[in-house]
Amino acid sequence: MVNRKIGVLLAAIVALAAAVATSGASASSPDVQVVSDSSIHVSTATIGGAPVLSTTNTVAHWHGSSVNPDDGVTYEYNMVGKDPSLEQTSNIATDIIPVNVVVGGMTFTAGTASTGAVKATLDSPVFTNNDYTSTDFVTNTSSSPLPQHNSGHTAGGLLSSGNTSNQLEDATMRSQFNKQGTGYHVNLSPVNTWSPITIVVPQGKGTLLTTGRQVIAGDVSISWWAGQLQSLNQTLGVDPTHLPIYLTNNVMLFIGNNPLNCCVIGFHGAGIVPGNSAGPVNGKGNQSVQTYAWASYVTPGFFGPISNWALQDIHALSHEIAEWGDDPFVNNYVEPWLTPTAPQYGCTGILETGDPVVGIGFALGTNTFEQGPTPNGTQVADGYYHPEDEVFLPWFMRTSPNTTSQFVQGGSDGRYTLMGNLNQYPGFQTVATGC
Repeated sequence: MVNRKIGVLLAAIVALAAAVATSGASASSPDVQVVSDSSIHVSTATIGGAPVLSTTNTVAHWHGSSVNPDDGVTYEYNMVGKDPSLEQTSNIATDIIPVNVVVGGMTFTAGTASTGAVKATLDSPVFTNNDYTSTDFVTNTSSSPLPQHNSGHTAGGLLSSGNTSNQLEDATMRSQFNKQGTGYHVNLSPVNTWSPITIVVPQGKGTLLTTGRQVIAGDVSISWWAGQLQSLNQTLGVDPTHLPIYLTNNVMLFIGNNPLNCCVIGFHGAGIVPGNSAGPVNGKGNQSVQTYAWASYVTPGFFGPISNWALQDIHALSHEIAEWGDDPFVNNYVEPWLTPTAPQYGCTGILETGDPVVGIGFALGTNTFEQGPTPNGTQVADGYYHPEDEVFLPWFMRTSPNTTSQFVQGGSDGRYTLMGNLNQYPGFQTVATGC
């Protein structure tokens, strides 16, 4: 019997476009609820977890530990790939599973390997090699009255030297452990794209939302959606050594019974235990443990273009893959942290690298999908992909000076996030703050 659990780590709010709908609904339709930018908020949840696993019948991973000088505790963790000190390459087979979602009379189509959001994702820095030496634009937090209220974007600059032809997660992990220029790699390869699956959301489990730019979103109950993915994990027969990614386009989730209590655009987890969402069931022996992720491609314009410039396209997927890489079994715990950039998480002790920097990102690559104006004529798309910044292990471990990660450009100390000093919030130029 498979030991299953789910760790739902929610990212932020999504963008969804009427252009992908197959019905004639519009933003003025009584079936579409209109919400203001200020009423949309970032939300998160975690469900389940797992003990340190000795099984080899799962994604390739290594086990390490670090001493936190602040509380004197040695924290253990599992991470994807091979121990960076070995400077070896790990290739993690990845299965893209497109999911078409029918909700409120509209079909939100994910696409295929040659069409739609799936193709755009496959063409993105998540799966193609890119140069991370510099970036043209980054999220502007310096002029905001509060760090969680971003002020659009500003000019970028030097980013991560030594990562000149890498996938996004590979560049992130190499920078985190100062292994650029070595044989250490964590690649999502080979990538297998499955035939699309269609899920019809029943009445009462989903609705349609739109903002002032008339971008329409499918809004689905998170508890109902998690159940659908639990069933797919059990029935599809994915190889447990692979990473399956369930990819949707323009679909968000709401928490509880209120569709306006949105929005969630991604989570990752590891093998669900049917009927036991309250916690893990410990398995015995070399059992199969399936890690997985779900994320939605984010259409430009559902978010306000000033307050949430980076929340477009692959932002959610980059968040989930980075968190899966550093915490594949959702069992890596650290000294509790708190940051004004993500007050929705409160005081939390989970090593989730994307949570502190939700909505903070940078421009990279060339994006040709959904780059036109929104239905009301607002031009939000800018021709780039928008990966999220990611926080590194030494930030959580209160390691100062940081001798683990790649040096900040022009500095003599390790960076605490991938963006280094391009992340303008002072709290990411030093270690985490306690609660």
